[in-house]
Amino acid sequence: MTHYIDNLYEETTPLVFSDGTNIYNDLKKEYVTHNKGYFIYGPSGVGKTYFVNHQKEKNWIDGDLLWSLTKAFPAGDWWNWSGEEIDTIERRADVITEQAKKLGFWIIGASSVNMVPDAIVIPDFDTHLSYIKYRENNCYDGGIKSDDLNKIKRNREHFYRFHKSDNVPIFKSVDEAVLFLQNQTDNELHSH
Repeated sequence: MTHYIDNLYEETTPLVFSDGTNIYNDLKKEYVTHNKGYFIYGPSGVGKTYFVNHQKEKNWIDGDLLWSLTKAFPAGDWWNWSGEEIDTIERRADVITEQAKKLGFWIIGASSVNMVPDAIVIPDFDTHLSYIKYRENNCYDGGIKSDDLNKIKRNREHFYRFHKSDNVPIFKSVDEAVLFLQNQTDNELHSH
């Protein structure tokens, strides 16, 4: 599944809904599903992919993988397109995230317009910028670059909106958000 980017469509391709059973069944072979799905939302460069790639048990799936496999994302650097185009793409990601959560997947990603996340990750600005610079210099795979400080600040503010409107908890690191949701799951299991 690491070559998901090779299968992305061109942005002018007209889309339809289709049966995703095979894609989700393939993901279930690699990732653990749970009684309750979760979605952690975090801006570009906060360590989401690093966390997913270094987890001991594959509980969390990188949203970029999920959204690419299900063709919610087009080919190219769409995160630099106009706001309207980005919103269209991220609405598709919302549909996929909602479906994956219903199937018990735990997703961590940066694409959402209306899907209310279960937790948000926003480290302090200096830490966030250092993560972006590290990724840029060592393992760049897309997303915001460190030379666009205004875009980084706007992106971070965008993520705060769910905290303000829906009281979604904010954490300084992916590890903190994951621990919070895993503890929530453990508590719910033991209360029944």
